[in-house]
Amino acid sequence: MTDPMIACLDMEGVLTPEIWINVADKTGIADLRLTTRDIPDYDVLMKRRLGILDQHGLKLADIQEVIGRLTPLEGAVEFVDWLRERCQVIVLSDTFYEFAAPLMRQFGYPALFCNRLEVDDTGRIRNYHLRQRNQKRQAIVALKSLYFKTVAIGDAYNDTPMLLEADAGIFYRPPDKIVKEFPQIPVTRSYAELREQICKAGELEP
Repeated sequence: MTDPMIACLDMEGVLTPEIWINVADKTGIADLRLTTRDIPDYDVLMKRRLGILDQHGLKLADIQEVIGRLTPLEGAVEFVDWLRERCQVIVLSDTFYEFAAPLMRQFGYPALFCNRLEVDDTGRIRNYHLRQRNQKRQAIVALKSLYFKTVAIGDAYNDTPMLLEADAGIFYRPPDKIVKEFPQIPVTRSYAELREQICKAGELEP
């Protein structure tokens, strides 16, 4: 008898567009296009983002307005539906609950582990609070301790700890520079390829 499997998916870049890139496109602020694909240190990245928001007077509502217009990546909803028929699914993301709700609604609200924002009475984002340091890897460690087989899917530097910790880690459309740094992690470029890798890892029916 094999252990039951849980699939842990990154959100942005795997299931949805990158929120900050869309905010950058809406506002014309090029520096907001930087993501965890570009800067491995999440604290450095977020402090930079918060400084830019302050500099330009942007508030939570401005970002939520952009998010409210986003839709999942093409084929993502169907992929998640397919996956949920075969195993449990958790979205492990470094986004924030204040950002993610409209997007998760479009997936039927799968379980979501992410972070929180600190917002003042004027709507200004004052700070951010991690749910847990290195939360993606720690979630995998906890699930393995409960005797789940784990498969993890991500696309960026901040995903690599969970991909390496999981029983099977899979890249989905990562930048070439990250692929070169982590050649031991298999790469997929479509949901069809991702399904094949997941079936192989979990011995699941196609």
